[in-house]
Amino acid sequence: MPRLLDVFVRFLHLGCTSFGGPIAHLGYFRREFVERAQWLDDAAFSEIVALCSVLPGPTSSQVGMVIGARRAGPAGGLLAWVGFTGPTAIVLISLGMALRISAAQAGVFTQSAGFGGLLEGFAAAAAAVVALAVYQLGRNLIRTRIDAGIALTALAIALVADRYAPTFQWLALATGGALGAVFLRNASALPLRAPALAVSRRTATICGAAFVLLLVGLPIVAPAGSYLDLFATFFRAGSLVFGGGHVVLPFLQSFIGAGVSERTFFAGYGVTQAMPGPLFAFSGFLGAVTRPLGGVPAALVALAGIFLPSFLLIAAVMPLWKALRELPRASATLAGVNAAVVGLLAAVLVDPIATSLVHDPLGIALALAAFALLLYARWPAWLPVALCGAAGLFLRSGIIEQLIHRA
Repeated sequence: MPRLLDVFVRFLHLGCTSFGGPIAHLGYFRREFVERAQWLDDAAFSEIVALCSVLPGPTSSQVGMVIGARRAGPAGGLLAWVGFTGPTAIVLISLGMALRISAAQAGVFTQSAGFGGLLEGFAAAAAAVVALAVYQLGRNLIRTRIDAGIALTALAIALVADRYAPTFQWLALATGGALGAVFLRNASALPLRAPALAVSRRTATICGAAFVLLLVGLPIVAPAGSYLDLFATFFRAGSLVFGGGHVVLPFLQSFIGAGVSERTFFAGYGVTQAMPGPLFAFSGFLGAVTRPLGGVPAALVALAGIFLPSFLLIAAVMPLWKALRELPRASATLAGVNAAVVGLLAAVLVDPIATSLVHDPLGIALALAAFALLLYARWPAWLPVALCGAAGLFLRSGIIEQLIHRA
């Protein structure tokens, strides 16, 4: 299969099956590209995760862009984004178009017991995927007591940051790198070829300048209520949100009362939780329902606005990243970051995943079953996800009670 088509097909598959949020997506990516496709190893994967984690924007989407571009050039990065984002964006834009006619239907749907069960099943499957990623990454990257200490430190920092300052999750990785530089004296040398992307300084400069110009200039020149104004609003959200995922919600809540009703906003946000792929695709829904513009054109403008900063920033920082890799303590620093990545994933496994499951026997049972199927039966991730979602929907929809009552 040609490389471009291979990239698109794999990311399209992930875009249809990767439930659970941005950190869970990294578990799906690792399983697909490290274990199955073997496009890169754990060290290279962790380095890409570390790079994207310190950039604003949707971390999992950025990791996908880098992996796609690493495999098949700039077009591969674009197709990776299209494949991963497309399925959810199409569903959410379609929902937004439907809600322009009747906003009441989504509220009824998202408050139903069946929808809650569907979310419960998907959350359990995501817990299994993240747990597997923590286990396998830890086995490959945590080799010494110092590595373990760095991972535990990153775990603690990430938990505190998630509760009190979500935009500072990157501190866990920065601390891991600093501890690695100080304490890891026997880190192996970095490979001669950088595992990320080869970007010329000229291209990086152009992309960096374009990012700054759009971020600063668009709000000044965009006419109020225009498509350019809509693009500028979403570009700002994609440029200033660190951590991705739910952290973007406060930036998007400004649409409530300014073209989108509160009920419509949270109904769409609730449906987004049941979707695979990036949560930033919620921007397509908002673009579709925003008045007076709305419709498919506004949805596409919103999607382009919120994701374009990621493309520009990735290209802009690559030469700097390559230069940093050549510093004397780069190997030890990166080893510390790799250990911190394990801690960061473990933090998400603890909160919100474990904390949400601790009082949910059904969710725990589904998560354990999915974990066993992934680890021992080596099922593809989409199959346990689909089974858990179906099980949650079936068990919470009241069908069993109805059958018992009829019997």
